[in-house]
Amino acid sequence: MPKVGMQPIRRQQLIDATLAAVNEVGMHDATIAQIARRAGVSNGIISHYFKDKNGLLEATMRYLISHLGEAVKLRLQALSDQSPASRLQAIVAGNFDDSQINSAAMKTWLAFWASSLHQPQLNRLQQVNGRRLYSNLCAEFSRQLPKAQARLAAKGLAALIDGLWLRSALRGAAFNQTQAIALTTEYITFQLRGQTPP
Repeated sequence: MPKVGMQPIRRQQLIDATLAAVNEVGMHDATIAQIARRAGVSNGIISHYFKDKNGLLEATMRYLISHLGEAVKLRLQALSDQSPASRLQAIVAGNFDDSQINSAAMKTWLAFWASSLHQPQLNRLQQVNGRRLYSNLCAEFSRQLPKAQARLAAKGLAALIDGLWLRSALRGAAFNQTQAIALTTEYITFQLRGQTPP
């Protein structure tokens, strides 16, 4: 019989082990046995809590997405200036939080994006996450721009966030937060002036 209160601990051990395994060998080559061994549990525990490897990837992504949401929320709450520009910059900074740009997180996000093309459950999770980002960006741009222009600006900023992140992940280099923040800030500034960046 399982010990009371062990489920959250076991789940977190397995999520941490998944992140480590994906970082080292990639999602495709990370086996249930490797992940279980890293977590110090039996293979059956993964089946018990997550059903299969896709269930474990989904739980790991929910964990990363939860940290992403928390990073954005904390930055928004810390603002003294609630202008659209400041709020947009806080959303961007949350997306470039250390919890999202470390090697394990970046490789897991890439594996998730690839898997979401073929797994309906993961695709739904990706769609929800993408819509949330777009909605948050659109709400802030809409405070200062006409609706159609705000929507276009939000799509552009979401693409810039994902593009900067993806290019860094594919290079395998450390993410340059300073450069990413500078580029996105420039984009935000131009959009809020009603201009298009050169």
